[in-house]
Amino acid sequence: MGELRKLVGTRPLFNVGVSVVLQNEQGEWLLQRRSDSGLWGLPGGGLEPGESFEQAAARELEEETGLTGVELTPMMSLSGPEMHHVYPHGDEVYMVGLAFRGVLSAEQFAGATLGSDGETLELKFFGLDALPTLNDDIERYVARRLRAERDLPELPELACGLVPVPPVGNHLGELRALVGPRPLLAPGANVLVVNDQGELLLLRHAGTGRWTLPGGSMEPGETFAECAHRELLEETGLRADRLEELTFYAGAEYRFTYPHGDVIDNVAALYRAHGVTGKLVPQPEEVLEYRWFPLNALPAPEDLSGPLIVAMLQAAVATLP
Repeated sequence: MGELRKLVGTRPLFNVGVSVVLQNEQGEWLLQRRSDSGLWGLPGGGLEPGESFEQAAARELEEETGLTGVELTPMMSLSGPEMHHVYPHGDEVYMVGLAFRGVLSAEQFAGATLGSDGETLELKFFGLDALPTLNDDIERYVARRLRAERDLPELPELACGLVPVPPVGNHLGELRALVGPRPLLAPGANVLVVNDQGELLLLRHAGTGRWTLPGGSMEPGETFAECAHRELLEETGLRADRLEELTFYAGAEYRFTYPHGDVIDNVAALYRAHGVTGKLVPQPEEVLEYRWFPLNALPAPEDLSGPLIVAMLQAAVATLP
């Protein structure tokens, strides 16, 4: 991130990372008092190159609390205007990623430390009706979710400070003009669209000549779902009444190099579209053609737009009826 900042200045960037939500058997929430702000926050941080979300969550938890072997499961995605943050020196980011959750026994907590990275001053459990001053909007967002699960009332002090969402532009293209072909994290979303015959919609992309799913890169301030809705409409003319969130992808295996040399590290959410309406009209600038494929006759991996799409189609075969 530091090298990238030298090239792009303080302009908004995506900060792809994880947060870890741990509760004890009484439902109290484990928070860390942070060394940078003195306020209470969640263990977590940014993905390192090549990491999956799961690997990053386990690493950050160990670095900040000394805890290992805690069973973590995905809790919810993090994206959108609530994840906006401006650092004291002016750098602007939108956090995107996943929150994981787990239950911490008293025996496990007894083995906790203040970690190895100097970010943690104190670890303490808090009841959801007696929360301290929280560090950032991510913590307030999670706190609202945890309180809602217990049917606790909303609290004004947990509201997030939203910023106006920038107009949709070409965030990735604008960064490319500044940084060249170097690897860039590219958060985005793709959509499975299935017709009444059980066939899957694929598009042949103009930039690669290969088959891909409807989808694309996220714009600052969007949620993963908003990105999926927008890209589906832009590329196909179709609208989905509802998007079902299926799974998330991040890691070294999803790096993709375009024919012209640009490199992206994909960080993507996969959705299934329900209640699809509209006339299928492919976007002429990006889509060479479209085709409906039976699930047992999908294109060969070498004809697909990289390992991310290969993995998503494998998931489609495994999950679609």
